[in-house]
Amino acid sequence: MIGLCRTTIRFIAILLLPCSIAAQKPFFDRTHPSQVFNEARNYRIFLPPDYANSKQAYPVIYYFHGHSDRYTLERYDDGKDTVPKIAAFVASHPVIVVAVDGYVARDYTGFYGGSPWDIRENGGEYDFGAYFRELVAHIDGTYRTLTSRRARATSGLSMGGFMSLYLSARYPDLIGSASAFNPGPEFYVGEKGRLMLWRPKDHVSNHARTKVRLIRASGDYISQYHEETREAYARADDVAFEYRRDEYHRHWATSIAETFDFHSRAFADSALDNVPETWSHDNAYAAFEVWNYRVRVEGKEPGLTCLEDVNQNGLRVTTRRWAPDGPPMAAGRITITTAPLYQPAAPYLVMDHNLSTGVTTKKETRADQEGRITFSVGGDGHQISFIGPGTGGQPPVLLPVTMKDNLRLAPEQDLSLPVRIYNPRGAAMEAVRVTLTSEYPTVNILSGEATIPKLEAGAAADISAQLRVRFTAGAGYFAPTRLLLTLHYDGWHSVTKNVDVLVIPELLEAAREVMILDGRTATLSVFRQKGNQGGGGSLARTVTEGKGNGNGVLEPGEEATIWVRLPQGLDPFDKNNWYRAKVYTDSPWITEIADIQEQKQLEWTSAKERTSLIRLAPNTPRGTRLSLLLDHESWSYTWTPDVRYGPERLYQAFQLHRHHLHPYEFVVAGRSPKR
Repeated sequence: MIGLCRTTIRFIAILLLPCSIAAQKPFFDRTHPSQVFNEARNYRIFLPPDYANSKQAYPVIYYFHGHSDRYTLERYDDGKDTVPKIAAFVASHPVIVVAVDGYVARDYTGFYGGSPWDIRENGGEYDFGAYFRELVAHIDGTYRTLTSRRARATSGLSMGGFMSLYLSARYPDLIGSASAFNPGPEFYVGEKGRLMLWRPKDHVSNHARTKVRLIRASGDYISQYHEETREAYARADDVAFEYRRDEYHRHWATSIAETFDFHSRAFADSALDNVPETWSHDNAYAAFEVWNYRVRVEGKEPGLTCLEDVNQNGLRVTTRRWAPDGPPMAAGRITITTAPLYQPAAPYLVMDHNLSTGVTTKKETRADQEGRITFSVGGDGHQISFIGPGTGGQPPVLLPVTMKDNLRLAPEQDLSLPVRIYNPRGAAMEAVRVTLTSEYPTVNILSGEATIPKLEAGAAADISAQLRVRFTAGAGYFAPTRLLLTLHYDGWHSVTKNVDVLVIPELLEAAREVMILDGRTATLSVFRQKGNQGGGGSLARTVTEGKGNGNGVLEPGEEATIWVRLPQGLDPFDKNNWYRAKVYTDSPWITEIADIQEQKQLEWTSAKERTSLIRLAPNTPRGTRLSLLLDHESWSYTWTPDVRYGPERLYQAFQLHRHHLHPYEFVVAGRSPKR
């Protein structure tokens, strides 16, 4: 024992206590040193009753608490519900549970009572992702744990549910399964100075090789957000997703034992230990590693680096200033070093198809002594392929059908799909056949087959004219619809790709009144919620927005926001108030230059109202007719005090929101276009 401190000796002694003594206490509260925080950090650990006397190694579930709580998990219930349920599960299952501490002194008024995890808009001082890796290293180095990916899980409530989904998306190679009880819908992540809003529903592809479970209490006040998250995961073909709805009237962790059983099934799935042959990943950090790939982004602008369909033959690299639908980042260079998949020191040809310009370039390089290939691209979007020892006969590639996340298409029109097929190989491909199908009854395939006789190396073929569709739609909001493209090549091989379309409603209500702020100041009536039991009314808000001559007309070269007056919002008290709009358009003359993110009045969700700052190109010809879709939300504390869950009353109002779509057209006037 020479060199061991007294604290370490006591710690070892406690771990070696007989089962009869250890069973008297179902958990231990511990600390460990953290370089991220430069201090000792707390955690609570639940050990199986036979831990001291067995030689068995155990999988680990890391549990993240919600707002105002800490690693003790006792703030909400005085330790009478969550802690006993976790202890009971651990007592009867071979698993360790670690309760993580989200405490940040700046955000807490005492031991309890504060906003954990440092993921608010003004946060970013501490990287809880880096801290999580420290904690995992400590747990694996101190306790007998199974250290494979499948033996490591995350779970959590509310803000902790968000952390479970977010960290498992950020570190898919570290975490095999993730669950979330009534998770917060969105928070800010990334480095200090380049934080960005992250919504799990925008990044489900990060979980394509992770098992995910969402649990919603039916009376949870942010149930609508849970349903939107559920819908996103349920539509992801490649995510192993489970969903549970419990009849319960509070924002709480229900079905703990059943959810931990879900993780136990994941622990038994050996397939989770396999490195995926193909994967996709979005990341908000300027430097990150995933699946043994290393990525570094130049520049300080917040945004996402998106790696898509990464495999030994190549990948797609794009960037987003925000998700969804954000434009590319203005980053200088993105440098990527692959995993060691290639023949060391062997020569390789790197083909780079620029998605913005349509130009393909070729460059000779060599793998390093580990078998890694390093290359650099810009942030404007690139389809990369590798040709050399160990690479195979790549299939043809469906290039992005839009630079947005989804196509938005009109109903009751014969439309050509913007489909381009790219050859990533170093040699020509012949007789590539494309078929278009859909299981949606609202899709009419007018022309669903196309053949490309020959496609040269690094070339793309536009077959839009040969693939034509017609959609049927009703009233309301965008209708999610899916098309399936099958690419047949090399005689009998084929790959399939989903094309997700948002169909514009056929019936749209024109806006009663529209106001363009192009540098002008306006005082507008806006709705203000009263509180958690409903009610509210209008108040005056003075804003100065946009950049231009302030005459209320969008002219070439100007920037503007667009506001809509709504006769009746979702809330009964919301009458004749103004809302800033999100702007959708296919026009090449209009660019969305900022995603304005504001709190939805008194909502407690952390979810943001997302609206647009747009710019009309300086060289837009006078007389150009522009068609826009204006999308804005209204919201409400919907309080129904007569609702019961058994003998219990619904304890708080539902926080609901509704999107409103309006068509808007105008003809460009004003200054002559620049030559």
